[in-house]
Amino acid sequence: MAAENGEEKLIAVARHIAKTLGHNESMADDILQIFSNFDGRFSREKFVDKLTTAGQAEDLRPLDHTIKSLQRQISHYVAAEYSIWSDSADSSAFLDCLDELISTVRELSGSIYAGAYLSSAEDLLQQAMFRLEEEFRLLMERGGESFELPRSYKNGNGVLTENNSNNLLYEDSDEDDHDDSDSEIPVAQPISNYDVIIDAFPSGIVNDLHEMAKRMVVSGYRKECLHVYGSCRREFLEESMSRLGLGKLSSEEVQRMQWNELEVEIDKWIKAANVSLRILFPSERRLCDRVFYGFGSVNDSSFMEVCRGTVVQILNFADAVAIGSRSPERLFMVLDLFETMRDLMPEFEYNFSDQYCLVLRNDALGLWKRLRGAIRGIFMELENLIRRDPAKAPVPHGGLHPITRYVMNYLLAACRSRESLELVFEESASVVPSKASTSSSLSVQMEWIMELLESNLEVKAKIYRNTALCSVFLMNNGRYIVQKVKDSELGSLLGDDWIRKHTAKVKQYISSYQRSTWNKLLGVLRADCSPVGANVGGKSMSMKDRIRAFNSQFEEIYKSQSRWIIFDEQLRNELRISLSNLVLPAYRNFIARLQNAPDVGRHADRFIKYNLEDIDTRINELFQGGNGSAGGRK
Repeated sequence: MAAENGEEKLIAVARHIAKTLGHNESMADDILQIFSNFDGRFSREKFVDKLTTAGQAEDLRPLDHTIKSLQRQISHYVAAEYSIWSDSADSSAFLDCLDELISTVRELSGSIYAGAYLSSAEDLLQQAMFRLEEEFRLLMERGGESFELPRSYKNGNGVLTENNSNNLLYEDSDEDDHDDSDSEIPVAQPISNYDVIIDAFPSGIVNDLHEMAKRMVVSGYRKECLHVYGSCRREFLEESMSRLGLGKLSSEEVQRMQWNELEVEIDKWIKAANVSLRILFPSERRLCDRVFYGFGSVNDSSFMEVCRGTVVQILNFADAVAIGSRSPERLFMVLDLFETMRDLMPEFEYNFSDQYCLVLRNDALGLWKRLRGAIRGIFMELENLIRRDPAKAPVPHGGLHPITRYVMNYLLAACRSRESLELVFEESASVVPSKASTSSSLSVQMEWIMELLESNLEVKAKIYRNTALCSVFLMNNGRYIVQKVKDSELGSLLGDDWIRKHTAKVKQYISSYQRSTWNKLLGVLRADCSPVGANVGGKSMSMKDRIRAFNSQFEEIYKSQSRWIIFDEQLRNELRISLSNLVLPAYRNFIARLQNAPDVGRHADRFIKYNLEDIDTRINELFQGGNGSAGGRK
């Protein structure tokens, strides 16, 4: 008893000193803290409880009454087995109770004498917040069910539909073809107009969510609120990705895919990336801004948490392709990804412009750079492929080499994406050897590849033992290259000077062919015209010997070169005309001299195997190929 009396006296003294010296409640609280530190036998809480009982009970009685009243009302709602927000009157009343309780807790928190009351009020607030969290979840999950949207929106070439507010807009191709089974998720079809915003909930539901979130945030339950919101919206985005056909694939799974499977997945990825960046994410941003309006940066952090998983899923797939094989055949798939990322980079900047989303923007930019690096790597592998292509057996009949057709068609297809390739190579010009410093980076790259191809073909031409056939091989491949360049975007990249230079090269191959094949034959015809004969190889040839030599050589030329191939029809016809103009006049003059030669005279017809028409016919049958047909270019 003595101890209790001593404690009461000490409390009385403390209260008197605090009231005397303390000009306000905060100063009195500080003085009591000093006393608590001075005498360790009594905690500050004991002082507060005693002081409350002794001097402040009368002042806190109205708050006690308020807490008890709120406890009766809130307990009714907390225990309710129905959704409070199913009835607007109930939801309004519940929010009013919460507002009053939050205000009471704030008022009690500012008093040093309200320990027991504050504890009771905070317990009640915790129960109310648990129920509000559940109501928030229910409204997030079911809020769109009563929201009736028009069944379809016409956009571009397709019809965008939405079954309910939590379903992604997608295209129905034919409603009669739909299976009634609920187990199958409809797969979205391509759309051409992305100027669409999805309102996940009607305006009234959004307002309710905002009011609920506001109470949770000011009550210290921000984390719980954001968790519920984030989990619900992430589930929606995951379902949207599934509807768009984009699965969660690991890097290993992507790299193990067969060629046709990967092409299908890339098509799905392009669709999903466009819909996500142009429709889904802007819609989620709009919803976050409305639900968490006025809460500082809560909307930004919430938006990042909602979208992060989907962004990572999108980026990871493209990254798995970017770090995969550098096989030249993969260029066009990687270009599709690169061009899609190029087009979507402004959307990344727009959607993820705040500080919380900086990491997502950087990840997207990093992926874009890796895709650019992958394209450069693929071109390096193409260069290696050309270098390593072996010079084994010669192409039959001097025809077009497969490496020529492959490289030229590859470059033509690549140049359809010239704008993208210019962007890829603009920072890597110094890597590629070139003498033309004024050329664009892509032009330099193409010139280098063409130089590698030409060098490779020159090595392959040396395999031919027949010099004339070697020239035909270079003629065929050179003509094919020039024509492909002239008729495509490659022409503007390589330039007119390049085309003129290589057209002249083809003419050189033609001249080389004519010299190696026909000069010897023409030498027989144009030898010394004296009746005695010509001196060839140190030996005198009579006119009879010369006509016999001509017949033999011409027959041999016809026999071998009728099987040779010149693919380009125009070149084939031009070469035949050139040969006819070269051979026929010389042969006509020779026949005239032969008929006047003393050693032949009237018996000239015995030695003339071919008349002028025969020669012309045989020349026009040259270069037909092994099956008698020259065939056409591909």
